[in-house]
Amino acid sequence: MTEELLPETIWDVIAAFLERADRIAELVLTPGWRQYQLLIVLGLLVLAWLLKKATETRWENWARARAGWPKWRLRILVQCLRRQTLIYFMVLCWLVYLVMQQVTWPSRSYIIGVVATLATAWLLIAFLARLVRNGTLRLLFKWSMWIYATLVALDLVDDVASFLDGVALEIGTLHISILGILKAALLIGVLLTTARLVTQATGTALKRNEDISPSMQVLLAKAVQVLLYGTVLMMGIRALGFDLTGLAFLSGAIGVGIGFGLQKVVSNLISGIIILMDRSIKPGDVISLGDTFGWINALGARYVSVVTRDGKEYLIPNEDLITSQVVNWSHSDRFVRLDLNFGTAYDDDPHKVRAVAIRAAEGVNRVLDGPGRKPVCHIVGFGDSSVDYILRFWISDPTGGLTNIRGHVFLALWDAFQDEGISIPFPQREVRVMNEDLPVSVSEAKP
Repeated sequence: MTEELLPETIWDVIAAFLERADRIAELVLTPGWRQYQLLIVLGLLVLAWLLKKATETRWENWARARAGWPKWRLRILVQCLRRQTLIYFMVLCWLVYLVMQQVTWPSRSYIIGVVATLATAWLLIAFLARLVRNGTLRLLFKWSMWIYATLVALDLVDDVASFLDGVALEIGTLHISILGILKAALLIGVLLTTARLVTQATGTALKRNEDISPSMQVLLAKAVQVLLYGTVLMMGIRALGFDLTGLAFLSGAIGVGIGFGLQKVVSNLISGIIILMDRSIKPGDVISLGDTFGWINALGARYVSVVTRDGKEYLIPNEDLITSQVVNWSHSDRFVRLDLNFGTAYDDDPHKVRAVAIRAAEGVNRVLDGPGRKPVCHIVGFGDSSVDYILRFWISDPTGGLTNIRGHVFLALWDAFQDEGISIPFPQREVRVMNEDLPVSVSEAKP
């Protein structure tokens, strides 16, 4: 836009606003049905407030009795209770408007119809704004939509749109105006909210599908999320008036620069995709990586969240899970075999020791006793002071911990051996002096 046209456009819009303001003032100040409609609107507003005061307690008691409703329905009910006055006012305005349309001239209820439309729009916008999580974005959404609804009801959209479109920046064929920026912001806000809702619904539906593995559920959910948000970004750029073909070379150059600076980030992203595709680990698996032992809480785009038994949450980069040796205790199934080594004295019957050890292990709660998973005990050697055994048993809940179940089995062995008179030897050393003629002197250290 040139500098010569800018003042003319602004003055034209200001003149149009002043003319519309004069018309509204004339409608309000001129005696007749216009003023009567305004008085009716004020009376309906007072009546709505009185109805709210009279029924507020009854509605709250009724709402408390609906405790078993789903959460989304309870949220809507809470929003309705907070806006009782507006709801009563909207209903009363529409009733009066419809009655006056039938019994008198349509022009005598025009203002009431505009107010009813505004009340309805404000109520719907208030409910839709609850879908926006961010408080600042929610406030901007509500005010922008309320202003737009008011302009539509007062038939001022064209005048405001021409003014906002006139204030623009032109670079060659690129035309960026305030109107275009507002439209793009509104479009991006709506699309982002829609993308978030669709992503959540898709994730919930995938989790309910038992035919899809947990890792594939995460992969599909991430793919849908990237696709939706990428589409929102492209549509937002197009809405601002940018030509995407002209940005292809620039985006390629920027991509090369970012690639060198973000090698680790890209490596973790690619590793995360590989992990999801080959299903080597999935949420709920129990893994060991170095000194870290815990179960996978979540699979992220850059890292894997592992929660240990002591409540610590480790964020392990995806690249480490690809390049390092990982022990997955529940990869193919959740059955884990544990081994305990112990020894008994040579005077104890080994057949009895094996039977007592197996019986003691079977008495522990988490130890499995089904076919193919029964505890077994074997002799593994004859030591210097004891006969050495190994006790093997299975569990199906490695997330419950490994150290504690070993401790329970050791304690059961101790109690069983005490009851059966089986001893657990310890090394003993006997020192003999072979040449008794050698003098033996004992010196005390001086303080």
